[in-house]
Amino acid sequence: MKKIFAVLFGLAVLISNANGQGDQPNGAIMPAFPKGKETDVKFYSADGSAVTGRDAFERMPKAGLVLWLAGNQFFAMDDVVHAFQKNHPGTTVGLITLPPGLLLQAIKTGGWIYGDMAYRGLPDVYASVNLGHLKQLKAAGTMESYMVYMHNELQIMVAKNNPKKITGIKDLVREDVRTSMPNPINEGIMQFYIRKVLERHGLWQAISGGKECVSCQTTKNNWFTAVHHRETPDRIKAGQTDAGVVWKTEVLEARRAGADIDAVELPDEDSLRSEVAYVIGALNASPHRKEAEAFLDFLRTPAGQDAYAKFGFVKATGADLKLKPIN
Repeated sequence: MKKIFAVLFGLAVLISNANGQGDQPNGAIMPAFPKGKETDVKFYSADGSAVTGRDAFERMPKAGLVLWLAGNQFFAMDDVVHAFQKNHPGTTVGLITLPPGLLLQAIKTGGWIYGDMAYRGLPDVYASVNLGHLKQLKAAGTMESYMVYMHNELQIMVAKNNPKKITGIKDLVREDVRTSMPNPINEGIMQFYIRKVLERHGLWQAISGGKECVSCQTTKNNWFTAVHHRETPDRIKAGQTDAGVVWKTEVLEARRAGADIDAVELPDEDSLRSEVAYVIGALNASPHRKEAEAFLDFLRTPAGQDAYAKFGFVKATGADLKLKPIN
């Protein structure tokens, strides 16, 4: 019986739990899928067509490959998945693109609460913007190896023509500047990158107001988001925010979507362009191990790298793309 339970729990599918409860034996609770982010869960049929939201969760048991990837690549994933399916026809793909800390929480607790239902399961492949998340999986015996598959950099997103004349990080705490910033609880961009820059400039307290929270007003001028790559451009468009630190790729995506925004480029020490690395690996218990390894192999190909590069991501080097042990 224990063996059967372990196999079922490790399946990389999201199985609907009729009682809608997400409690685990150790008292941990599966995270709630963020409201309004229905398009961050997708199921791609073999022909490349996709459904989102609850429909995607319900079909996830049929997926031949399940990917949980750091959310700031959501806008590239249709192209990435379609390119992968072109090389691997017939493979259906389940996808979730949310902050990597939130994905990690769901891996640790075995699934998600979506609305009033619990959907249990694990991914075949997990990706983050920081190796620290993967080290936690290594410590739990869940993942052994990884590779770097692309790079990015930080920029300050502002309204069109930069009406507040923001020139750099220190302007984010001016009295007349309202900011929208990723939360420090589960958004890797803040946990591992932006906070480092703010602390080096002595600005963390002025932004956070001593708070670490999600979807909250930390000071009269700063808002911490739940999913920054969607909220920050929306808040700027709505006139609620003047500026927010995001990935360069998110600036490009907002422009593609027709947003009247601009970006302030940052010097190397603040953009962290030499440090930002996206890391990815297959879970040890993946029942779709062949497909998981095929996806990692695909990312090493020109087609895989080009699918991301067309959206502004920086291609990985040959050395980056070699599998390495998580230490």
